[in-house]
Amino acid sequence: MSSKESCRIELRTAIRQLSDRCLYSASKWAAEQLVGIEQDPAKFTPSNTRFQRGSSSIRRRFRTNEITSTPPTGVAYVSTPVMEEDEAIHGDFYLLAKSYFDCREYRRATHVLRDQTGKKSVFLRCYALYLAGEKRKEEEMIELEGPLGKSDAVNRELVSLERELATLCKNNTIDPFGLYLYGLVLKEKGNENLARKVLVESVNSYPWNWSAWSELQSLCTTVDILNRLNLSNHWMKEFFLASIYQELRMHNESLSKYENLQGMFTFSNYIQAQIAKARYSLREFEQVEVIFEDLLRNDPYRVEDMDTYSNVLYTKECFSALSYLAHRVIMTDKYRPESCCIIGNYYSLKGQHEKSVVYFRRALKLNKNYLSAWTLMGHEYVEMKNTPAAVDAYRRAVDINPRDYRAWYGLGQAYEMMGMPHYALHYFRKSVFFQPIDSRLWIAMAQCYESEQLHMLEEAIKCYKRAANCNDTEAIALHRLAVLHRELDQPEEAAFYYKKDLERMEAEEREGPNIVEALMFLATHYKTQKKFEEAEVYCTRLLDYTGPERETAKSLLRGMRIAQSGFPSMDVEHFHP
Repeated sequence: MSSKESCRIELRTAIRQLSDRCLYSASKWAAEQLVGIEQDPAKFTPSNTRFQRGSSSIRRRFRTNEITSTPPTGVAYVSTPVMEEDEAIHGDFYLLAKSYFDCREYRRATHVLRDQTGKKSVFLRCYALYLAGEKRKEEEMIELEGPLGKSDAVNRELVSLERELATLCKNNTIDPFGLYLYGLVLKEKGNENLARKVLVESVNSYPWNWSAWSELQSLCTTVDILNRLNLSNHWMKEFFLASIYQELRMHNESLSKYENLQGMFTFSNYIQAQIAKARYSLREFEQVEVIFEDLLRNDPYRVEDMDTYSNVLYTKECFSALSYLAHRVIMTDKYRPESCCIIGNYYSLKGQHEKSVVYFRRALKLNKNYLSAWTLMGHEYVEMKNTPAAVDAYRRAVDINPRDYRAWYGLGQAYEMMGMPHYALHYFRKSVFFQPIDSRLWIAMAQCYESEQLHMLEEAIKCYKRAANCNDTEAIALHRLAVLHRELDQPEEAAFYYKKDLERMEAEEREGPNIVEALMFLATHYKTQKKFEEAEVYCTRLLDYTGPERETAKSLLRGMRIAQSGFPSMDVEHFHP
């Protein structure tokens, strides 16, 4: 049996089992990957596959690895036995409980299964009890503090659930789904070490539950923790590693994993979206835009991850495209957090920051832990000069995800606006720690070092150097390096950076005062160094400009002619007809 056919069989079985246990998010994920497996051309006609779609060419354009019929990365993967079902006798009670569960009547589902002892029933009873506690916690939060406020509300069912699940685990009468729930409860109670151990046991026993992998990922905050996990070598591990590499800001490694996975899951929209997000983190906006356009052609009612696409359109100031995307998600599902963020981005790009905040707040009413909404709302408050509200929004973002560099950067900006550079510097350092390849963060930290209160120019120079090495698209770093070296009376270093900046401006065909400044400094510098030929080149270029710089260039040229023994004094106009 081919590896693709084996994957299909495993995923089909997993979809049934996950749906049967009401783990619908994991079931949907598995179904998307099932459809994403390349179909066998011998069994399917072109009209029934996606081979003939013109948009699929984009996948070939951005893949570095050829499609093969071997498992991802060519590794031999372990075979995981399919779980046996145990509900033959009391299946009617389970069906009733599942019906209550699907109607969000969690406590009724729990009550129906109170006397059932099968593993399947025990899991659904405990899972329903957990969700009942979560539902009550959310109600208390709204009653006490409002939908966006902080609250001490907790899930009151965690203690009893931990006690029961721990007993089942000790007696070895718990299945992988029960282990997943036990790990979730331990995580909520703050026992992260044991939660990781239990979740690893769950995914090793039943690797197709993506929800378990996602919870495990949230507990792996460093590469060291990740490397200590004792994971079986199932192909689902590749999805996990690709996802967690992205979370740990290892974008190139994540991209490589996803491109390898495309060898088998050729038409997976999920993988395409993750590749786009990885390239977005690498600031490859042109490629990201093309990938998302292809995704929307393949899946026109998709809302997931489209907020990332809206961020790209916002950055590129594509008004019409962002307006079209906002209209599209409104017609699909306007009450999704992603939809609200897209609409918020649209109003922000139009400069209507108050309306933008309304939609970000709406996203947070739908999901108070929606990270992007907190960060983007903080940006809007900065634009509105409401720094206390911005600080609060950014702090809520880092509470949800301490690795979110955008929120740390936002905190730095807010404290800089309040004239507190020492605090700002602390937060800028946090941001570059989590995203060291972003030149904007290094430039912000350098400007903070340059402030009047700090005036730490040597440290600013170090930051600008890092920015220059990180593809400084705004062309700020080289000019500031030249200026700072000039201020520190380091003319050789200043000349080096002025020349590099000048070369870059010429290559990009940019005009502006920075060109004149660079030419003036280099002409004067090389004249002082008695390198008259180089100085003459820059002086001659200055003669193309009108204004005081032209007269200065003429004066420099006259002085150099006088200084060069053996050369007669000549009218400077001979050099520039």
